[in-house]
Amino acid sequence: MEVAHRRTLPEVNQTAHQPNPGGKRRLNWKRLFSHRELLLALGSGGLMLTAWVWGMQGMMPWISVALYIAAYAVGGYVKAREGLITLIQERDLDVNLLMIAAALGAASIGYWNEGAMLIFIFALSGALESFASEQSQKDISALIAMKPETALRVGEDGMELVPVEALAVGDLLLVKPGEVIPADGVIRTGSSAVNQSAITGESIPVDKQPGDGVYAGTINGEGAIYVEVSSPAEGTLFAKIITLVEQAQQEVPGTQRFIQRLEGIYAKTIVAATLGLILLTPWLLGWSWSFAFYKAMVFLVVASPCAIVSSVMPAMLSAMSKSARKGVLFKGAAHMDHLGSVRAVALDKTGTLTEGSPVVTGLYTVEGVDPREVLAASAAAESLSEHPLAQAIVRKAQAEGLPIDGAEALRALPGWGIEAKVSGAMWRIGKADAGDSLLPGPLAEQLREWIAEGHTVSVIQRDGEYIGLIALRDEVRPQAKAAIARLHELGIAVAMLTGDRSVTAHALAKEIGVDLVYADLLPQEKVAHVKALRERYGSVAMVGDGVNDAPALAAASVGIAMGGGGSGAALDVADVVLMNDSIERIAETISLARRARRIVKQNLAFAGAVILMLIVSNFAADIPLPFGVVGHEGSTLLVILNGLRLLR
Repeated sequence: MEVAHRRTLPEVNQTAHQPNPGGKRRLNWKRLFSHRELLLALGSGGLMLTAWVWGMQGMMPWISVALYIAAYAVGGYVKAREGLITLIQERDLDVNLLMIAAALGAASIGYWNEGAMLIFIFALSGALESFASEQSQKDISALIAMKPETALRVGEDGMELVPVEALAVGDLLLVKPGEVIPADGVIRTGSSAVNQSAITGESIPVDKQPGDGVYAGTINGEGAIYVEVSSPAEGTLFAKIITLVEQAQQEVPGTQRFIQRLEGIYAKTIVAATLGLILLTPWLLGWSWSFAFYKAMVFLVVASPCAIVSSVMPAMLSAMSKSARKGVLFKGAAHMDHLGSVRAVALDKTGTLTEGSPVVTGLYTVEGVDPREVLAASAAAESLSEHPLAQAIVRKAQAEGLPIDGAEALRALPGWGIEAKVSGAMWRIGKADAGDSLLPGPLAEQLREWIAEGHTVSVIQRDGEYIGLIALRDEVRPQAKAAIARLHELGIAVAMLTGDRSVTAHALAKEIGVDLVYADLLPQEKVAHVKALRERYGSVAMVGDGVNDAPALAAASVGIAMGGGGSGAALDVADVVLMNDSIERIAETISLARRARRIVKQNLAFAGAVILMLIVSNFAADIPLPFGVVGHEGSTLLVILNGLRLLR
């Protein structure tokens, strides 16, 4: 960057800020009281236990009753409030009011302790479910608390502190040791280890040198660095993650949506059945009113769908939280559910299976021609071009330490390449044709070999004579082969969708083990193939990084975008984002999603079986109310804890 070299960069204090030099740990009261629901549940349990102990003494029983009433109020406040909001705003009953009614019913017939136990366990299970949601939200959005507000911009007149919103592409920033990097950019001066865990999930800081990119929201290490801004504030990867976080809780799995729709109908049915037991059984079965009321209260407790309602979201949110720690973000729990049913994965080639940047892989010259001279002259001719292949040739010459002379009379040759005069000779570099009959025998043979291997080949002429070939290829990601092998272990078919040439695509597919190859595709043709794969396999995930992949990502059952180098369009339409572009995480995340789905099925089967068993036992075996409370609420706690184990 020219402007960086013109400026005199100021000295930097290398001592990072230490907010707590004494090293003393302080009690975080704000964090403690953020778990209000859990504190209220524990308070309710403490009051219940105190009331029970006092009642055992047989002295002043009204004190025991008062303590029980306090336990009801403390433990039932949150759930009663939620139930009343649902009743008033949506004019519907939910499980919260059912449980409050059951507890009050138990108290009305003298079962104060059982009612308090019902409130306590119900409040505790609700607190655990809230914990799963909060943990997921925290793991996904912990970096929001690190959102940079200001940046130290280096100008012609020195440094000034400015809001990050005022930064423009090309600005030069100073980032001191220990500070949050305020913008996406490229290091121009200095080196440091950068903690990128909030963005990419990498636990170890990454060493950064001049020319390396850095992300807003990451933490600079021990060295001062000067960063050239490459994206405005609203276009940073950090800003895109915040958008993902805002969307993350909007979608719920289909199973949970079904349960939510069923909950209102089920709650009304249970209330009607309870009233029927109270009013009709004395007439139809000859039960006493007190016995009928007792049976109705037991029924109200054991038939409530608490465990079923809690079977889905804790498991899905726990899986989302675990994925977020490893740099895989979901826009909603519904996508975790969908990913668990995927049977085929389609991947874009360039930038997904490959690095997305071509490199020179071979140079061949005719006998008597110096390969270094050819490479240096080719780099000189290509140095003024921004084409990725031209830049790859220039980088190769620079890496070899070759001098790159100035080129004259540069002219583009539409549809073929360029020509330029270098050191008095006219050089031409352009695309090769495997059937080119003008090539000398050795060049033609090497050309066919490289094309068969999937390389892109440029031919080189000097003063009208063919003298050499340069092979280039977009290198395969080192982890691509292992990632595809892991998908195969899960029984998942792997397809490649690419706009690249068929020969190149098939050569790459053979190298890394892809099952199906679709090449020479336009964006709309990728969509058609994704739809065909869905018809064949049922559920398909599409992985891509470019604007041309966005339609296919939207058409797939689950769209997965490469977050590190992916385009804004791909990130916008994708359901899942790989923040560190680690395609090996795909199989791992699918495996986790399958585990979450298995846990949900286990929970639903267990919860349904317990409810059915308790209802039957109420009428066939006359189970007491305390047993019904423990059986019902115990099953609710078990399904929540079963889901939370995914957090390990």
